[in-house]
Amino acid sequence: MNVSDFDFYLPGELIAQRPIEPRDSSRLMVVNRTKQSIENSFFGDLGSFLRAGDVLVLNNTKVLPARLIGYKQDTQARIEVLLLKRQERDIWEVLVRPGKRLKVGQCVFFAGDLLKGQLMKVLASGNRLLGFEYKGVFEEVLDRLGKMPLPPYITTQLENQERYQTVYAKERGSAAAPTAGLHFTAQLLEQLKAKGVEVAEILLHVGLGTFRPVKAEDIRAHVMHSEYYRVLPETAERLNLAKKEGRRVIAVGTTSARTLESIADEAGFVKAGEGWTDIFIYPGYQFQVTDGLVTNFHFPRSTLVMLVSAFAGYELTRKAYLQAVKECYRFYSFGDAMLII
Repeated sequence: MNVSDFDFYLPGELIAQRPIEPRDSSRLMVVNRTKQSIENSFFGDLGSFLRAGDVLVLNNTKVLPARLIGYKQDTQARIEVLLLKRQERDIWEVLVRPGKRLKVGQCVFFAGDLLKGQLMKVLASGNRLLGFEYKGVFEEVLDRLGKMPLPPYITTQLENQERYQTVYAKERGSAAAPTAGLHFTAQLLEQLKAKGVEVAEILLHVGLGTFRPVKAEDIRAHVMHSEYYRVLPETAERLNLAKKEGRRVIAVGTTSARTLESIADEAGFVKAGEGWTDIFIYPGYQFQVTDGLVTNFHFPRSTLVMLVSAFAGYELTRKAYLQAVKECYRFYSFGDAMLII
């Protein structure tokens, strides 16, 4: 398939700039693959479409306040650094803007001498390796100085940075939020558990590659970014028991779905462990574990909409997206949600 097959017209005013309150008051489009039907609802009514025994799989990654603003010591030129991936203890792969201002060996200072970064290497991808020196604990310094790395299509200021975290976020490491999870409240999760829905947590640290456009016309030539995942043994046991008993596994977000499919065998069972995945899911892929998917509405020509098309079917996905545009659903990170079952 070609990347143009996943294009559609999206009016700019449908790109959500602010999160809706409360979290679970967003709209929910329910897409049924068996019935080939589309139904409109609200996220707070998610339990109406789930069954007792379903396993809801959440990605409990936490977004780093990874955007840092600093200055070169010699010229006081403004430098913006975005942390992408920790390579070693104090060495990070980063984006530097503007990249030409900082040469190998030069330093950038953040809040005086509280944090200092030295450019060590320019990578083939254009990203940089930056070595940090600081006083105290790096994560605490980052909490003081860093800002939430909002996607480039969100142009308004986020007043509450916690609004770009899920309510169940635990382990720092993501450069972007697993946005399908932003709709959940603690109360909604308790309601689902009371109904008999199981909740399982996995980890995948989301990289900025999730926003990287597909430039190859033939999508098979696209190379996915690599992201770190971890699935604990007790979680794998619960998922495998559900599969043996014929219960549904519902992935919350494309990150959860990619993790599940990365650790699955052909029989649909998963293996605990950790590592890096660059799985690229597009139409033609046969899902092994995922029986349902909670996801947001994604941007045209993206790997995300390709994954959704693989799960729901190309024609049904296209129909759903055209209806979402027509009915003014809110798109992207702070937008509305879709449940595919």
